[in-house]
Amino acid sequence: MRLLSWSGLLLLLGLLLGCYPKGDPSRPIPTTLVAAPQKAQRLVVVLPGRGDDLGGLARSGIAQAVQSAWPDADVILTGLALGYYMQGQAERRLHDEVIAPARKRGYKQVWLVGASLGGMGALMYDRAYPNDADGIVLLAPYLGEKPLLQEIAAAGGIAEWKPRPAPAAVNADNFQYELWRHLQTWSRHPDKAKNVWLAYGDRDRLREAMPVLIPLLRKEQVLVRAGGHAWSVWSPATKDIVTRVAAAKQSIR
Repeated sequence: MRLLSWSGLLLLLGLLLGCYPKGDPSRPIPTTLVAAPQKAQRLVVVLPGRGDDLGGLARSGIAQAVQSAWPDADVILTGLALGYYMQGQAERRLHDEVIAPARKRGYKQVWLVGASLGGMGALMYDRAYPNDADGIVLLAPYLGEKPLLQEIAAAGGIAEWKPRPAPAAVNADNFQYELWRHLQTWSRHPDKAKNVWLAYGDRDRLREAMPVLIPLLRKEQVLVRAGGHAWSVWSPATKDIVTRVAAAKQSIR
């Protein structure tokens, strides 16, 4: 089942209020390439939060944070804004327009880094294309509405949660529920989450949702830093993550 449309839910949540970039889904996803300092062996694709545009991502320092530990990484900053999600094809277009062409160019690894709304986008992508990304970095991801998160917590956590029967189709009314059904498979198959990392600030406005996701990850895959819902927290945390990943790979060799 594919995610169809969640514009109604976005409206319900008020995500369309204010002056946020919405993009033009009639055009290809806009991107900016930050070329690797060395010969590129891997690609990191950055999915923005709801308030980010390409200029903001460039100023965030996320590309430099990645390349400080992975000098062989090209970084693509994307303008996968609200309009693409509202169209109901964000994950398909991310695959077709960015990730599949990158694979054809011969990258050995493709990672996703998603902040806030982009964190949910990264999880949506994993649901639509399981294990297609070699790694995922979730920066204070938006994880859905409080009632659903409270339902999961009240059940004793994601591993004990008993989801209702799967619907015939996924739509704006049930996509969050189905996304968590997908995430529950990580509890049964921990290898699915072995390259998923979570980072957020201790004063982040979405921090209360993180305990529902944390049990799916190993302790060392979760980084809590001082600060709020901002790139000043996320970019340094991403540097720490890729540094750890680089060190682990070296130790394996």
